[in-house]
Amino acid sequence: MQLIDNMLARMGYEKRAHDPSWAALASNVGAGSNVSARAAENLSTVLACVNAISTALAYVPALVYRRDQDGNRTETTAHPLGKIVRAGANSSMTWPDFLEHFIASSLLTGNGLAEIVRGDTGQLSGFRHIPWSFVTVSELSSGRLAYDVSDGKGRTRRLLEGEVLHLRDRTDDGIIGRSRLSRAAETVAGVQAANQHASFFLANGASPSGVIEVPQAMGAAQRERVRDAFTYLHAGAQNAGRTLILDGGMTWKPSQISPEDAELLETRKFGVVEICRLFQVPPPIVQAYENNTFTNAAQAGLWFATFCLAPWARKIEAEFARSVFPAGDNFELELDLSGFLRGDPETRWNAHKIALETGVLDPDEVRQIEGWNKRGESKAL
Repeated sequence: MQLIDNMLARMGYEKRAHDPSWAALASNVGAGSNVSARAAENLSTVLACVNAISTALAYVPALVYRRDQDGNRTETTAHPLGKIVRAGANSSMTWPDFLEHFIASSLLTGNGLAEIVRGDTGQLSGFRHIPWSFVTVSELSSGRLAYDVSDGKGRTRRLLEGEVLHLRDRTDDGIIGRSRLSRAAETVAGVQAANQHASFFLANGASPSGVIEVPQAMGAAQRERVRDAFTYLHAGAQNAGRTLILDGGMTWKPSQISPEDAELLETRKFGVVEICRLFQVPPPIVQAYENNTFTNAAQAGLWFATFCLAPWARKIEAEFARSVFPAGDNFELELDLSGFLRGDPETRWNAHKIALETGVLDPDEVRQIEGWNKRGESKAL
């Protein structure tokens, strides 16, 4: 016993209380655990997918059209919404800032909410983003929804349908959207657990555990003290490469287990694909290039626009049609995804050439596909 105590003293170890901050960092992640939106964004793939979708849709041109009785559309820049797109949603947020927040909230929580701001005459003048965590929704006897919005200081105000934009992810009750993170809680918790395992693996020195052999019997207290001493002096990234000195006949035998053998790295790679699958985002869009080729990377943007961005764009357009434009005024919002959907210029223009030569399209129709006016015609009213 004295031999062990002397050895520990020479190693410079003092018995210390466990640091409670480490316990605070640990989370009990198990199957079926609920992962909050804020916690989920700690997963880099969740953050990357949300940013990719919300930023892409905030970046594309937002155009206001008026449709005539024959179904033809003409872009109009004079509509108040067109001015908001150019000048900003409110005094604090540009249009891209507003749309990015609005969409990101829906992706993470299942719901994005924004107040529709109107002037004294009732004319549209802007939008104000409302964090979903500040909102309580109730259904009135009339069937309309009421949104009670807290300001975080104990005061609440009520907004009704028609006074807000409410962008929902898929809903279970037709009223409140449900986050895909909560629908796939076990998947997200599993990825989080793998990341947590990797973090602790690195915190413990990114090296396998081992065995200290002692030529004499030790009591439970001694064994615990030796283990704590070794961890204190040699575990953790800050102690990497520190020289190990043993005496009193002690020997160290490391266990030869690598991260690859434990399939830790492969598990984390698979977690990236799992999260991308939840958000319908091709892995190359979030810089996951494993098993990737130039050919499928070139198609990733087109796939992303077709199967991920286009459905969300349609949701946003439909919500604006329902909540912003008065019934019967024939105005509509379009998020122009044509830049994503056109493919590479050579392929696109070869297709136009074939269409012109075979008479399928005329030059003005090709110009319309490219987003240009007919020759000699003004696009905007």
